[in-house]
Amino acid sequence: MENNRKRVALHNLGCKVNAYELEAMEQELVDAGYEIVPFEPGADVYIINTCTVTNIADRKSRQMLHKARKMNPEAIVIAAGCYVQAQKDAKEIDDAIDIVLGNNRKQELIEILENYRRGQGQEKVLTDLEKPVEYENMSLSAPAEHTRAYLKVQDGCDQFCSYCIIPYVRGRVRSRKKEEVLSEVHRLTENGYQEFVLTGIHLSSYGKDIGESLLGLIEAVHQVDGVKRIRLGSLEPRIVTEEFGKALGDMPKICPHFHLSLQSGCDETLKRMNRKYTGEEYMEGCRILRKYFKDPALTTDVIVGFPQETEEEFEKSRNFIEQVDFYETHIFKYSRRKGTRADRMEGQIPENVKGERSHALIQIGKLHQKNYMERFLGRKVEILFEETMEFGGEIYWTGYTREYMKTAVKSRENLENVIKTGIVTGFLQDDIFICTI
Repeated sequence: MENNRKRVALHNLGCKVNAYELEAMEQELVDAGYEIVPFEPGADVYIINTCTVTNIADRKSRQMLHKARKMNPEAIVIAAGCYVQAQKDAKEIDDAIDIVLGNNRKQELIEILENYRRGQGQEKVLTDLEKPVEYENMSLSAPAEHTRAYLKVQDGCDQFCSYCIIPYVRGRVRSRKKEEVLSEVHRLTENGYQEFVLTGIHLSSYGKDIGESLLGLIEAVHQVDGVKRIRLGSLEPRIVTEEFGKALGDMPKICPHFHLSLQSGCDETLKRMNRKYTGEEYMEGCRILRKYFKDPALTTDVIVGFPQETEEEFEKSRNFIEQVDFYETHIFKYSRRKGTRADRMEGQIPENVKGERSHALIQIGKLHQKNYMERFLGRKVEILFEETMEFGGEIYWTGYTREYMKTAVKSRENLENVIKTGIVTGFLQDDIFICTI
């Protein structure tokens, strides 16, 4: 391959799993001699890792693919991930795309790209993820973030929530072998990483296909010298049992920051969503985490305007959210996904109603976030510093507490990837603490 034809630009859409996979692809490209360049005109190859979780994600995926084609009509445009995986046949695949790299084929990137370049073409084939497939093992030695390493340990989902397309585009649950996860952790600690975030499409299902458990994996990572912090990705509420909560509470490296996906605080809505737990069971998970951690940061996702959601159901959900008292609440307006059960349901909610409900919950979320953060005024916190920012003409070092609250300090020393204890003295901005160390 000619040296002047090896400039690759990459762009990620969607979740942390997608981000991890794109970084792994970037590493493969560098190892194969490609030059990574910004996502601007002038690249020879554009790779967009797409997302299809909502209509907006679909639109952004299409826009980025067309933008890439426009930036260099002669370039090779590669669409990877969930948006293209959702297309049922080649006729549906956008003309702007040269190569389709569906899920579970990303580790074949170099081979597929080289074949295409040699004129052997690419037939835009997608892996049939409705049949069992093995875990696609991709790994990193130096993530893009300088202090925090995301570890993808699981793929696929067997839950089949009625609104969700992900089981169809990611396939069934498959887990990464524990020894492969630990090998990556060891490699990353040697490269200076101190914080590790365990992530997956349905993290709580880790190990069910290989005779392991998420708790067993967390305990194994906790034992690795050099690991200072462990953060967990999104958890299924039912995994938080008394045993699970106590075990986490006994591990000092676990960050008290837990994302428990809720989607609705109303049992009737949860049932239509096929969420497999009740509000009472969810609340019990929160109680357990608060029992074993002091003021843990609990965060969640909520869908408003799910089919047939009445005003009464919405009010139940709103009251429940108030009661839980989350640190952060991510609000999504229900988005119809073709091929899902909810898409075929009667009683679709008008967009203006979704907008009103979304606005109401966002306001509640802001208030609860402020109240939660104010509890920490005057407290000691542990900060892992990442980068500098300018504010009001001053330079601050910023980083995150164990609860994942952003914190800034004035300091002339280089604090990148340094962990220090500071005292919270106030707010630099609404969502950023100012600290002294």
